[in-house]
This record gives sequence, C-alpha cells and structure tokens, in this order.
Amino acid sequence: MRKLLIATKNPGKILEYEEIFKQLKIPLRLISLKRLNIKERIEENGKTFEENAIQKARFYYKLTGLPTLSDDSGIEIDYLNGEPGVKSRRWPSSAKASEGKPEYEASDEEIIKFTLKKLRGVPISKRGAQLRAVIGLIFPGDEKVYTFEGVLRGHIAEKPIKLRMNGYPFRSIFIPLSGNKYLGELSVVAHRKQALEKALPIIKKYLC
Repeated sequence: MRKLLIATKNPGKILEYEEIFKQLKIPLRLISLKRLNIKERIEENGKTFEENAIQKARFYYKLTGLPTLSDDSGIEIDYLNGEPGVKSRRWPSSAKASEGKPEYEASDEEIIKFTLKKLRGVPISKRGAQLRAVIGLIFPGDEKVYTFEGVLRGHIAEKPIKLRMNGYPFRSIFIPLSGNKYLGELSVVAHRKQALEKALPIIKKYLC
C-alpha cells in the first residue's frame, strides 16, 4: 500500500484525515510526523492559508522524501473583518503585539474565551463566520505543490458547548449553516473533506 505523509503534529487532525480517507475509499497508508519521530517545526509566516500550506508541504517533503499532504486552516469572522484568519492559534497574543509582548500559541480555552469576548453583545445575525482549510500536496518526481481549498459557512454561538476536541477550539463555538449542531458534535468537518475531494484526481494519478 502506498504511503502518504500527513504533515501535522495535531493528533486530532490525523484522526480526521484517517476518517475522511476511509469515507472516500482511498487505499493509502497515512504516516504521521510522530511515527517518523520528526520534531522539526517550520515557522508559519505566510500571509494566507495557501502560502502556509505550500511552505509546510515543501519543508516536510524535503525532510522525508515521501508524498506529503500539508494543511493550514482557521476561521474568518465577518464582524471582525476576517479575523483571525491565518493567526487563529496566535490571535490572543497578536492582539497584544502593540504592547511589545511576544506572540505565542494560545491554548484552546484561551482562544474560545478570547473569541467570545471579542463578540460580546454582537447579535447572532452579525456573528457570521467561515472555516477555511487549504491542503497542499507534493509528490516525488514532480515536486510542484498542488493546493485545494474547502470552506464551511456558519456562525459563532454565544456560548460554547462543554465538549472539547484537543487542538480544535472553534468546534466548541461554531455552528454550521446546514444545521443546529455545533461543529464539535459532528464526526467529519465538511471544509477539510471538501478540499480533499477536490484533490482526488491528483492523488489517484500519483498514488493509486
């Protein structure tokens, strides 16, 4: 069975990709960075999700030589002019940059509280948001990074659910347009699956 490196250190994201590949009936052996004992990290300094996905794909492909799938995703909130976007994980600390404090990766709980605080008093009709995911794919013998995007519209709830999924803070406060359940109550996130469905032809060309 052909191998595909999933270039993430987020265990929740690995599980999600395993489920998506299973649903799409793609017969590949997914390899994690942890399994390969890869501890190197790349600074994600791109201005867009696409730029970050491309950077990560190239970085981990050069380290391993394996076909590589990278992923960059985040949330864009209408009322906040698209914030936090690519800075989703560093959003709370980037807001303090003017005070001369260094940026850091915030905890899930910190991000949830910060988001709800920013939207305090904002009516549901103005709490629209979208989750955006961009995957990057690179293969030996080609070395071009192919990118594919998925978007899921919804809104930010006024309070979080108790359920938490480690590494995915927005799933506890985001409700997709298609229903009344929080994203954290659903098994597969539509925007990531949507991006992967778009990538199927190139995956089958190189790996199936």
